Amino acid sequence: MEDLQKLLLHDHGLSVSTLPEKGRCLFTTREYSPGEIILSEEPYVSVPNKTPVKSRCDWCFTSSNVKRCSSCQVVWYCGSKCQTSDWKVHRLECQLLAKLEKNRIKSLTPSIRLMVKLYLRRKLQNEKVIPTSVTDNYNLVKDLVSRILVYMEYCPVYICIVMLSFNGVLLLNLTHFHKDISEVEEMQLVLYAQMASLVNIILQWSTLNIKEIAENFSKLACNAHTICDSELIPLGTGLYPVISIINHSCSPNSVLVFEGRMATVRAMQTIPKGSEVLISYIETAGSTMTRQKALKDQYFFICSCPRCIKLGEHDDIEESAILEGYRCKNHTCNGFLLRDLESKGFKCQQCGIIREKEEIVKIASEEKTMSNKASVALSSCHNKEALDMYLMVEKLQMKLCHSFSINLMRTRETLLKILMELQDWKKALTYCRLTIPVYERVYPKFHPLRGLQYYTCGKLEWLLGYTDEAIKSLTQAVDVLRITHGTNTSFMKDLIAKLEEAQAEASYKLSSMDD
Repeated sequence: MEDLQKLLLHDHGLSVSTLPEKGRCLFTTREYSPGEIILSEEPYVSVPNKTPVKSRCDWCFTSSNVKRCSSCQVVWYCGSKCQTSDWKVHRLECQLLAKLEKNRIKSLTPSIRLMVKLYLRRKLQNEKVIPTSVTDNYNLVKDLVSRILVYMEYCPVYICIVMLSFNGVLLLNLTHFHKDISEVEEMQLVLYAQMASLVNIILQWSTLNIKEIAENFSKLACNAHTICDSELIPLGTGLYPVISIINHSCSPNSVLVFEGRMATVRAMQTIPKGSEVLISYIETAGSTMTRQKALKDQYFFICSCPRCIKLGEHDDIEESAILEGYRCKNHTCNGFLLRDLESKGFKCQQCGIIREKEEIVKIASEEKTMSNKASVALSSCHNKEALDMYLMVEKLQMKLCHSFSINLMRTRETLLKILMELQDWKKALTYCRLTIPVYERVYPKFHPLRGLQYYTCGKLEWLLGYTDEAIKSLTQAVDVLRITHGTNTSFMKDLIAKLEEAQAEASYKLSSMDD
């Protein structure tokens, strides 16, 4: 840790501190400007997502021109370069996977593979086959914190994990005597133990400690990151032990993006010297209660950021009612509704009209039923059928929800995607434009999702010949994404080239009119 501290201070102007209420934190020792890279890190281990639709290269995550490993028939590579880069670890993994029975292969989730690769990499580093460095060694993984392990260490819970055979039979007996451990947390411990058992079956090392593997699964749950492409489409999962030191805020000053496997943290605003570097672990568009629930369920802590400490205050109640509550029945009014104790209904805080609870329950029930049907149709790739259903969902939500409703925004996002799949560009643009005001309300100025929505809008406008509008949208996209993504990636170069092309087209049209 001392070596890491020296490296971060010397190379990055950063310092690791430990606070009683938060654990490890990353602080700046100099000022950072918006868009400036704070920290970059390659994953200690990573795996692509497992999908039935497309396979991805195990090293770079591309889905183009991939071929299955001829030996294990599990892992894919896009070419010899990626296969060579991954060979030291995959050579061992390949031998193990080739021995597995087919039913075991089906149980091989990305999380299981990530853990197997973690132990293989540790082994190879111990044997000096793979070199270690200050930022690339297993001790950084050991130092990671897992909130759920508090129950294993401090509650009087007896966990007995007994391997009966390598056929996968696991006897697990949890006898607990403490009321603080919940049923969900108990189930989580059981799941980690079962996953640890499968890892043990795959590796078959006599020195393995199953409890340690279970603890590492717990660490992965809190510390692994979803690797996304430049448009924030999930590609896989990676473990970045140094970046995992960075804490969460619902009002972050930094953003984590990926350039291939490389994780990069950039400043979203000016970060003064002596400030804590903060990113967001979750989707921040939502009420305080929704965000708190997501953090507690996934990361086992309660956030106390500037947004969250306002829980229950007037502004927080209003924002929650707008984002997740109901609309006024007077369609000319844009007020938000709160519970009315006298009528037992919901009262508009702007015009005072009461909306009956029974009416809301009825529409909400219809909306939920239709949403479920639409989701099934979409997952079955019945796009035209799904489109009709989601249009009905939107109609019901417009009766039920405020115009800035998160649910309504999500439905319109889905309609946008379906319409783009169907190449109905004009209607797609209509829905993209409908989402923009909500994005501008729920995301800060330099949030990547906001920039990407401007980009989608600009591409559709340019495609439809609305050059002036396209220039405006693409300019907004560049202004945001140059901060979050930098300007040197192929994605950003393509975006800037599109803007320049649109500007050149507009200039040509203008000169033609003058002639």
